[in-house]
Amino acid sequence: MRILIKNGVVVNGDGRKKADVLIENDRIAAVGETLAANGAKVIDAAGCYVLPGFIDTHTHFDLDLGFTVTADDFVTGSKAAILGGTTCVLDFATPDREQTMQEGLDLWHQKAQGASCNYGFHMTIARWDESIRAEMRAMAEQGVTSYKMYMVYDGLKVDDGEIYAALQEAKQYGALIGVHCENWDVLRRRIAETKAAGILSPMGHALSRPAPVEAEAVARYMRIAELANAPAYVVHLSTAEGLGEARRARARGQEVYLESCPQYFTLTDDCYARPDGLKFIMSPPIRKAADKAALTQALHDDEIDTIGTDHCSFTMAQKSRGKDDFSMTPNGAAGVQHRGQLLYTLGVCEGRVTMEQMVRLLSANAASLFGMRDHGAVDANKAADVVIWDPDCETLLTDTNHAYNCDNTIYAGLTVKGRARDVILNGKQVVENGALVASGTGRYIPRKGYRALR
Repeated sequence: MRILIKNGVVVNGDGRKKADVLIENDRIAAVGETLAANGAKVIDAAGCYVLPGFIDTHTHFDLDLGFTVTADDFVTGSKAAILGGTTCVLDFATPDREQTMQEGLDLWHQKAQGASCNYGFHMTIARWDESIRAEMRAMAEQGVTSYKMYMVYDGLKVDDGEIYAALQEAKQYGALIGVHCENWDVLRRRIAETKAAGILSPMGHALSRPAPVEAEAVARYMRIAELANAPAYVVHLSTAEGLGEARRARARGQEVYLESCPQYFTLTDDCYARPDGLKFIMSPPIRKAADKAALTQALHDDEIDTIGTDHCSFTMAQKSRGKDDFSMTPNGAAGVQHRGQLLYTLGVCEGRVTMEQMVRLLSANAASLFGMRDHGAVDANKAADVVIWDPDCETLLTDTNHAYNCDNTIYAGLTVKGRARDVILNGKQVVENGALVASGTGRYIPRKGYRALR
């Protein structure tokens, strides 16, 4: 199949130019001026940007929490993703603590069948022993070159020594380890204190997890990575204080990468006082205005490397489990469809980031860090995953005008600009004028070792 995208402005992480894009089969064949169609399907991108497909570095589809399962599986979640311009998600394959990583990876491959966008997996390490260490080679051979470790949650938490050992082993395979940074022991006591004080509403969630809970854990992770002489990747950074700890590590000469999420530069913690405050319960929680401002500035200053969504969706009926006790609420929110619109609206349109920075945050940096050599740029010989971005579209987000398999969005009431008008996935047009025209065509993307950005 041949597609010719004409009259658009091609934007990559390092610049932009007016150019046509010729796609043959699943590759970009050429990028240049006045390319000939020669029988190709022509898509007119006049007035639009032509961008590399977005990569969401942080999703949780079909995740079983034990007492409930996320509302979106790979079928529904990937449809929302592709409609928002995300052509690949990196989901977290999360085996039970007693399972092998191979068992977890096999299960997530099964879960991902029927996906409408491409996908890869970060492998969760819920325990560390010789058998897990030995599996890292097999994971690398199967294209898994990133891992997640948790400083929180009884079923997932690993200790500092285990993080240190895993960082050392991961270096051999060019693998990154992302860490969920919160102090679990302090956090559990603060939850108990908050509830004992009679605060059971959603506001108790934010009060029990203040900024120092994250910042202390980020500082600890930085020192562990320093001792292991390994790169450190922080997932869903949410606070100015956590950012400060990462800055100190970088000033020491450490290789530190930071992921944040749209909710942390879009919302503030007054959302927990709203009648629908339950839907905003996620970890880390929505933060204060000063944190939002600091992270927004960090986007401008290229201090944040990737924007994931931490998409982990639940219906309001599921969320209502915590109506009388905030700590019983399933943590998470939907977001995979709206990431590009939020960054474009609050970043590009307000002059805080350039289109080139948007491409780096949504695609190019993730492609480098997570070993996706063929992705992250609209260039000849790259994978034909392309987004035609209409900058003139304006949409009021509501709890229902989305493709999520849930009845809510934390961004309801916001007016966003821009949209993924058309999306090319693996060389085929799957979104046309904002509508999904081909589903279930996603494929697994095996990955190589990371490439340093800093």
